[in-house]
Amino acid sequence: MGWNDRLTPHGGLPHPWSTAAQSLPGLGPQEPDALSSFALAPRACSASGPALSRRIARLAGIAVLAALPLLGAVTDAGATGVSVRGTDILLDGKPFVPNGSSGQSRLGLLKGTGANVIRTYGEEPGEILDAAQRAGLKVIVGFWMEHPRRGFDYANRAAVEAQLANLQKMVERYRTHPALLMWGIGNEVETELSPAQAEAVWPAIEQAAKLVKVLDPDHPVMSVVADTGGEKVAALKRAAPSVDVLGINAYGDSLLTIIPRARAQGWTGPIVVTEMGALGQWEAPKTPWGAPIEPTSTEKADRMQRYLTALKAQKVGALPFYWGQKQEVTPTWHSLFLPTGEYTETVQVMAQDFGGAMPDAANRAPRIFSLKLQGPASAEARTGISATLAATDPDGDPLKVEWQVMGETPVRGVGGDAEPVPATFKEAIHDASPTGVKVYGLEPGRYRLFVTVRDGRGAAATGNLPFEIR
Repeated sequence: MGWNDRLTPHGGLPHPWSTAAQSLPGLGPQEPDALSSFALAPRACSASGPALSRRIARLAGIAVLAALPLLGAVTDAGATGVSVRGTDILLDGKPFVPNGSSGQSRLGLLKGTGANVIRTYGEEPGEILDAAQRAGLKVIVGFWMEHPRRGFDYANRAAVEAQLANLQKMVERYRTHPALLMWGIGNEVETELSPAQAEAVWPAIEQAAKLVKVLDPDHPVMSVVADTGGEKVAALKRAAPSVDVLGINAYGDSLLTIIPRARAQGWTGPIVVTEMGALGQWEAPKTPWGAPIEPTSTEKADRMQRYLTALKAQKVGALPFYWGQKQEVTPTWHSLFLPTGEYTETVQVMAQDFGGAMPDAANRAPRIFSLKLQGPASAEARTGISATLAATDPDGDPLKVEWQVMGETPVRGVGGDAEPVPATFKEAIHDASPTGVKVYGLEPGRYRLFVTVRDGRGAAATGNLPFEIR
């Protein structure tokens, strides 16, 4: 999965944290293997930094400056900065477990939950790095490697060189930013590929990781995969030894076994669960017409409590997805917030697990105990459907209940790709009350009935029911 929308670039001016590239001895026309489209310019290693260990070789059919030295894994040398040692990420020599989320807003609230990190996917990171620094958070800065499923060809030398040139610019510009924790190279690049097809991806990740380690020896490199199926962790470890940290996006009960499964494939370094959710739409039960059934926000929070507890016991960092609001299947499936700003119960669960607190510690989110259709989910247009709701507030706050009908998502994205928000049908809502609603007057089609329960103090509960009008 992933949040693939991009932020507006930081602008054309040099970022205050950028550093000038330094020349690398030995590059010149006498080296025919040098990439023609850009010159690598690593900054010099300090005397206390890691030792240079080997030279960059050809990978994915592209020559990467055979004369360039390559840094080994960023390992603990007792100095300040970010490094790895065994299964640990170290910050200033002390174990650092990355807990947080991905998103670009409400960073003060995220910090208050006890989180210590925010993750990006490939958007220009200047503004989020600055905002994170002000909030006291570190950033896993992602670089978006294009996906073969979208038509990118890793055998196309020019395309790969252009991608590497963009990576070089990002690393050179932000490698000294104090909020930088590590680099995230690629997110689920292997999505929708067979193991054989993915064989072209792993060397490309290694090539990018090697480039980063030359340009910035002071920060570890992570790469992110979607779960562990198809022995992909073993393939990544074999083909991309320059990757220091394994990021895994996982959902549902897979989270209970994700770490031992990755270890069983030979990963011995640090692991971060870079996305996690209560249930992925691909694994959810479905209606006869194929609409995935979304858990309520209450069910999600209960599941997330279980998963976060399991990961914490393994000393593995976790980033619940998504710290904001986005349309993916529905506007609420992966959103920890409503478009109107209210937070859902999972945010409270994060605060409990991360050791922080909510701004209003005395307030708890509403809970939905029951949301049901009264009758079949497929109905004739003349009869419509009706539904009942049982919700409560743990603090006894008066609740405001809002009902809404939206069309089923006409375009189903893959891996977090952008989706249009479905149309809303206000005229279909009848006899709405805090405990139920009737829906009729719709044209034949497939829809969802949404309910939002607000406590008036900044928290909310959500749920929806897919239905069909014949």
